[in-house]
Amino acid sequence: MVNKLDLRGLYCPEPVFRTKVAVDALPTGEVIEVIADDPASEEDIPRWANRVGHSILSIQKNGKDIHFLIKKVK
Repeated sequence: MVNKLDLRGLYCPEPVFRTKVAVDALPTGEVIEVIADDPASEEDIPRWANRVGHSILSIQKNGKDIHFLIKKVK
């Protein structure tokens, strides 16, 4: 099961903050799909995930929407 978090319309740092809260609430090993449309989130969310040790499984752009698949590692 993949959890989803729609952050379209929010600007950084809000997408990073809300992603952190959502990932923290997941059990280890779960995956969440995050959708954002703030161009800065394309760099900020992977940077945050890498810094705290979570895995970015994929990043896909669909128009102005950016889809991230993030796996909670620890």
